Amino acid sequence: MLQQTIQNPVEITGVGLHSGEAVTLILQPAPTNTGIVFRRTDMAGSPEIPALAQNVCDTRMCTTLKQGAASVATVEHVLSALQALQIDNLYLDVSAPELPVLDGSSFVFVEALQKVGVKQQSGAKQYIKVLKTVRVEDGDKWAELVPYDGFKVVFDIEYNHPAIVSTALHYEFELSDLEQYKSDISKARTYGFLKEYEWLKANNLARGGSLENALVLDEEKIMNPDGLRVPDEFVKHKILDAIGDMYLVGKSLKACYRGYKSGHGLNNQLALALMRDPSAFEIVEVL
Repeated sequence: MLQQTIQNPVEITGVGLHSGEAVTLILQPAPTNTGIVFRRTDMAGSPEIPALAQNVCDTRMCTTLKQGAASVATVEHVLSALQALQIDNLYLDVSAPELPVLDGSSFVFVEALQKVGVKQQSGAKQYIKVLKTVRVEDGDKWAELVPYDGFKVVFDIEYNHPAIVSTALHYEFELSDLEQYKSDISKARTYGFLKEYEWLKANNLARGGSLENALVLDEEKIMNPDGLRVPDEFVKHKILDAIGDMYLVGKSLKACYRGYKSGHGLNNQLALALMRDPSAFEIVEVL
């Protein structure tokens, strides 16, 4: 199997979930061995921010990358789509400090990338193959990577909310079929609670949030008129996020990710813990 990029550029516009700012994102083909690189085109010199775990600077409510003076927030949804499509090399030119939230899922990114098409390149595809269990914990929350021939995500959530507990709190997904990812995972939207809105506003978060781009819950029910888009949407969105956050190891994974009440912060700690232990992984090429 060879490395991949996209056939042609594709432009996506929208607003940032937390900033509320209008933003244009242009996905551009990139040469072999480039990796995934964000470029802030609204800043002088269009500074680059490689999509790597060591460049994560903030994990409150989303994953934010920073290098030098340039940062870009809410990168997890597009990274989830890129890992699912096995796109190794890409420039993401963004005109603001946050990616567009679109509908709160990764579905629009998958559709746009499929429309322009994926192109094979000359270099052999590389994977990070996990050789032993790596685990991080925060109180009762935890996340781990264990050896596995493929990439599987096993996730458990826990909420004392009637609308969430009426859905599955445990889900397992094997990232081996793009169409299954597209139908089963990519449509799952980000979610939040109405009671947290004042705190979010005070911390300059969710300024672009609405019922159009997030599932919102009051004390008892889902406020979105159409309800859930896919069954078990809450736990599936956590899987979507985990797939994106774990792509920040820099290459596609051969591992099983397991998470219990994990979020962006623990996901980043897990990626960093893996990369700090050379005995925990090897880089393998697949031709």
